[in-house]
Amino acid sequence: MILNYKSKKAMKENIGNQLDYTETSFFGAEYQSNGSFVGCNRPYSPEYPKFEQRKGREFFAKITMENDVIKNVS
Repeated sequence: MILNYKSKKAMKENIGNQLDYTETSFFGAEYQSNGSFVGCNRPYSPEYPKFEQRKGREFFAKITMENDVIKNVS
């Protein structure tokens, strides 16, 4: 799963909002409306879905969701 944020800090600023992401798994959806999962930002990947967001830091994050909104990012 690709997280469409420029940094983990920017992602933490969106706690309480819906997650901006791109599914990448061949084995089914990784997104869960309630629960936890891991994602990353790979801004240097040529397949990055949002060209205007290619700048930024590479990071990995564990996201906790509750009722389709971000509850925690670590």
